[in-house]
Amino acid sequence: MPYLIGFVIALFIALTGVGAGTITVPVLVLFLGVDAPVAVGIGLMFATAVKLILVPAQIARRNVAWKTLGFMLAGGVPGVIIGSLFLKHLVTAGSQNLLNAILGFILVTTAAWQIANSFKPIKANENARDRSPLLAWLMFPVGAEVGFSSAGAGALGSAALLSLTPLAPAQVVGTDIAFGFIVSLIGSGAHWFSHTNNYELLFPLIAGGVFGAVSGTLLSTRVPRRPLRFALWVWLLILGGQFLFNSYQAWAAPRHGATPVHTALLK
Repeated sequence: MPYLIGFVIALFIALTGVGAGTITVPVLVLFLGVDAPVAVGIGLMFATAVKLILVPAQIARRNVAWKTLGFMLAGGVPGVIIGSLFLKHLVTAGSQNLLNAILGFILVTTAAWQIANSFKPIKANENARDRSPLLAWLMFPVGAEVGFSSAGAGALGSAALLSLTPLAPAQVVGTDIAFGFIVSLIGSGAHWFSHTNNYELLFPLIAGGVFGAVSGTLLSTRVPRRPLRFALWVWLLILGGQFLFNSYQAWAAPRHGATPVHTALLK
């Protein structure tokens, strides 16, 4: 099963451009019952492995704007480290339910934002003034989100590049993939030394992901991207809602469970 899950996730990444962590974490938590901190660590490592296949192709096509990437990393690198430390703090404090609620909120807001903007044409803002230095500030919270939840680099990074730079769409994609690879690599390194690892699950996911990434790259020119992205974001919105619902149930259960005892004591 992990081989198939890794293949399908990587296939969708190559076909839609949606980040690996955004898909991997909810699938592992909701369908395989993996604890959220472990799922985040696996999501970061899986994203690193998959994007390692995609980045060289973008570099070879000259789709990476190195100066712009430098501004992104100036904020994203410290952000991903802080986000990873915050996740470790929540795990140490035993705040599993709070972690699930935050992950659900991130997933719902990201998916809702993407759905709302899915009907807008993706085009470069060629007449815009290059405001790349602002990316150093904007990518700090994005990096923190990646370190905490392994999600957000692809969706939010692309939006920032389209708004603040005159890069062509191909360069937006290539630069964002390179950014996502580096912050995932750093984030996975931070999780590597923690106890939030499950290598017996990670390695089959990566093995399946390699074949999925290659297959998706070969099919990407034949499959329409926008309808597939829209359907995927709707599905992720539902999964995010499931996170929030499960978190609410876990929070409400002790209160409901205490009611009969309290009633008996009153009698």
